[in-house]
Amino acid sequence: MKAAILDRYDKNGAALAVRDIPTPEPGAHEVLVRVHTAAVNPLDNMVIRGDVRLIVPYRTPLVMGNEFSGTVVRAGAAAGRFKSGDRVYGRMPLAKIGAFAEYAAVDESALAHVPGYLSMEEAACVPLTALTALQALELMEARPGQKLFISGGTGSLGAMAIPIAARMGLTVATNGSAQNEQRVRSLGASVFLDYKTQRYVDELHDMDCVLDTLGERELPDEFAVLKPGGHLVSLRGVPNGRFARREGLPTLKRALFGLAGRKLDKMAARKGQTYDFIFVHEDGTQLARVAELFPAERPLAVSIDGTYGLDQVNDALERVRSGHSQGKTLLRIDEA
Repeated sequence: MKAAILDRYDKNGAALAVRDIPTPEPGAHEVLVRVHTAAVNPLDNMVIRGDVRLIVPYRTPLVMGNEFSGTVVRAGAAAGRFKSGDRVYGRMPLAKIGAFAEYAAVDESALAHVPGYLSMEEAACVPLTALTALQALELMEARPGQKLFISGGTGSLGAMAIPIAARMGLTVATNGSAQNEQRVRSLGASVFLDYKTQRYVDELHDMDCVLDTLGERELPDEFAVLKPGGHLVSLRGVPNGRFARREGLPTLKRALFGLAGRKLDKMAARKGQTYDFIFVHEDGTQLARVAELFPAERPLAVSIDGTYGLDQVNDALERVRSGHSQGKTLLRIDEA
């Protein structure tokens, strides 16, 4: 089979090589999936640069790719949730990525059935952002009736987190460019702030939860709009000791992340708030909630920026790296 492979880490962004490798054999709890479409994400460029090596130390050569949709070919001896022909999608297990390939052997616990109203291309847009939103809301202990602020919620994460949070009964506020206001409100945001004319730190207060997508520079203002005892979860901040313990990382890494995140933990502690860093993991059961939250009569909408072939994987990675994507960038792998 053909696969896109990273041969070495490169902080400047190494090119992937597309070449033939053996088709994987599924383990006892795995299913062999013929990959139809894989999504290309900022995370893929982070892996290539070695930015996540302290969290997940992948060895090279490495088949790249973190989320996908596809069709089950066959199941391992102890795998019973899916059968041949099932349409599935998922975030590849953290310990074994490899969606940029014609086939992938995936633990069945990472997979969910694709909702009937989604095409395979649309389905490939869902797993990473949906799981990030669901896992962040779970960490926040978010409940119906609470107020959630999503910083910079006009991107692909906001496009998933806003409707999920709204369907779960939260009141959602976000900020961004004014040209996105109508779209973001249609997704379920109740409050939209134009970042050029309105400072959210002046407009918002007593938020129950904050989802940070902007990074460490914004965290002081985000804590300021959070109520005492509130919860902040960051996708772009610094991993801390709470993260290391939650992920079961070795003692040395717990100590390192504890030191790295100490400043933010102290910032949170001033008003009894909590700070958590999130690195999304696979979870087929959580992903199945998408079909519950977005049934056919109230479907999930996704946005596709462009579609490339597997041999154009480096062009797709550059498109994402440039920051100009308006929706998900996809690799169409199954051309049959």
